[in-house]
Amino acid sequence: MILNRYERMIARRYVLPGKGEGFIFLVATISLIAVALGVAALIIVMSVMNGFRAELFDKIVGLNGHAVVQGYGGRLSDWREVLKDVRATPGVTEASPLIEQPLLATSEGRVEAILARGMEVRDILTNPTLKGKTLAGDMKLLRPGSERVAIGSRLAQNLGTRVGQRITIINPAGRTTPFGTVPREISYEIAAIFEVGVYDYDKAFVIMPIEDAQILMLMGDQIGMIELTTTDPDKVNDILAPLQPKIADKAVIVDWKSMNATLFEALAIERVAMFIVLSIIVLVAVFNILSSLIMLVRAKTRDIAILRTMGASRQSLLKIFVTVGLLIGAAGMVAGLILGFIFLFFRQSIVTFIQFVTGLELWDPSIRFLTELPSRTDPFEVLAICTLALFFSFLATLYPAFKAAGTDPVQVLRYE
Repeated sequence: MILNRYERMIARRYVLPGKGEGFIFLVATISLIAVALGVAALIIVMSVMNGFRAELFDKIVGLNGHAVVQGYGGRLSDWREVLKDVRATPGVTEASPLIEQPLLATSEGRVEAILARGMEVRDILTNPTLKGKTLAGDMKLLRPGSERVAIGSRLAQNLGTRVGQRITIINPAGRTTPFGTVPREISYEIAAIFEVGVYDYDKAFVIMPIEDAQILMLMGDQIGMIELTTTDPDKVNDILAPLQPKIADKAVIVDWKSMNATLFEALAIERVAMFIVLSIIVLVAVFNILSSLIMLVRAKTRDIAILRTMGASRQSLLKIFVTVGLLIGAAGMVAGLILGFIFLFFRQSIVTFIQFVTGLELWDPSIRFLTELPSRTDPFEVLAICTLALFFSFLATLYPAFKAAGTDPVQVLRYE
């Protein structure tokens, strides 16, 4: 929509306040602020939702793989042969043996439920989720037979332990004796304390070499499962389809979608619902643009009639008032972008400040899984939000613009 010189001049004069038009300018300013807040809210919420999903996916899938080949009864005997078949499957990039079992840990009279995880030392040191997340100690101290483990930061806090101290891990399913089942208890030295950023992992995980896990859980040469990653996590079922018949009598394949279906489905539904609700907020905001333009048309009725008698066409008036409304909407959109990005950049500081002022814990890791407020901005979503705001602003200009273009100069100037 291209305006000529006089149309631009009139549009500029209508955007700026005139004498006796302070109230109209106030309503237009409120419209701009409302659009800005709506756009900022959309960008902030959608970025946080994207960040929440991405962080959960990276950490959960990073620690559990895209899928696991789990032995029936939690035990896989002929696992080396199965591991060879898994690694030979096209699309599988990595596969490693794993033991994972819920047990108990005790230290100085404190008892906590844990998830003991036995991994090959190479996998412990190269796992992307664990790499660089050590708060104290050294993961390299974990060696088969060393009786050393690495534990999550929240678990260390709950047990009141630190690096160098020992914890006792209890396996209730111990050896059977004539007097009943005797739980197996083994003492381990804490070699490292890590924090991956997922509350449930940090408060439960105890990582040890797989050989030590086999001894603790009386598994002999067996393992619990084989963890694997693929070239495309979204196509994991198609990639692993040829593997299923080969291991059907030994194990079952469980992918990341099945393991975390409830969580990721809830996030997807919440994401769509939040987008719809906040889009309605933007729609409500542009109604202020409609109100301000209607008042502007009423205030400028005489001027519009004079312009019509001077040769201004209906199309020119349409373009002028549509431009005025779009300028308000565009200014609000730009302000919303700036406000949204500023909030996202300082999001953790803002949360900390609000918690300090109110004394309330806004971000409880035990409820929200992650220890910090995440954010990941999608450029295409930002573009869609901006387009939505401009589209709503354009719709709000149509009625006032047609009303102005339909002004009859004879009726208006009859008694002038």
